[in-house]
Amino acid sequence: MIKVLGDYHTHTRYSSGYKKKGTHATGSIEDNAKEALKKGLSTLVISEHGPGHYLYGVRRSNLSIMREEIYRLNEVYMPKGLKILLGLEANLVGIDGQLDVDEKFIKKLDILLMGYHYGATPLSFKDLYGLYIQNPLSKTGLMKEEKAIEVNTNAYLKALDNYKIDIITHPGSKAKVDIVQVAKKAGSLGTALEISSKHSELSTKTLHLIKDIDVNFYINSDAHRPEDVGNIQPGIDKAINAKIDLKRVKNILEMR
Repeated sequence: MIKVLGDYHTHTRYSSGYKKKGTHATGSIEDNAKEALKKGLSTLVISEHGPGHYLYGVRRSNLSIMREEIYRLNEVYMPKGLKILLGLEANLVGIDGQLDVDEKFIKKLDILLMGYHYGATPLSFKDLYGLYIQNPLSKTGLMKEEKAIEVNTNAYLKALDNYKIDIITHPGSKAKVDIVQVAKKAGSLGTALEISSKHSELSTKTLHLIKDIDVNFYINSDAHRPEDVGNIQPGIDKAINAKIDLKRVKNILEMR
C-alpha cells in the first residue's frame, strides 16, 4: 500500500496570463487545499506557471496576494494536518539557462520548480530559435533531432547552475533532453525530477535509463482542477513498472 504525502505541483485560477481567470486552471488556493485535506495529504504546493508565460503565467502583482492568502489559509489548515507552500513553475526562457524569475521574485517562494512550456516569452531571437523553433522543426524532420536535444539539454544544465531549483517538472515531455545528463546533474545538486501523472515524461522507458542514477523524484498531479489534486496513481504506476526504489520518491510512503 502506498500513502500519498503531498502534491508538489498544482495550479489555480492564478495561472491566467492575460486571459480571464479560470480559463486555463480552475479553482482557488483554498479549493485545492480542501481537496488535499480530503485526500489525506500533509503538503500542498501551489505552483502557478511563471510570469513569462503570456498565456497562462501568474501576474507578478498577484504573487504577494498569494503569499498573504497562503499565510492566512495555513492558520486554518495546518492545525488540521495540511501545510500549504507557495511555489512556482518557472519557465525556461533562454538557451543559457535563464528562467522568467529573478532573485527578488524567488525570495517570496517556498519552493522553485522549473519546466519547459510553449508560450513562454524567450529573451531574444536566438533563444526563440534555440528553444521554440528548433524543437518543432526537429519533430517534422526538417532539422536533426540530435541538435535540438543538445540545445535543450545544455539549457537545462545551465539552469541548474544558475538557480537553486527544487524540482524539474515533466523533463523531456515537451522538448526532448538527454535525461541521463540531466539526472546526473540534478542529483549532484539535490534537485529532484518529476514523474508526472499528466504528461508523457518521465515515462517508464525513460525511468529505466536513470533508475540507477543517484537522483530523487516527486510524483505529482499537475492538477489544473481542484478535483485532480492528489491524483498521482498514473505516476506511481510508472515508477513501479520501471522498478524505481520508492524510497527515492519524496512525497509518497510505501506502507508494509
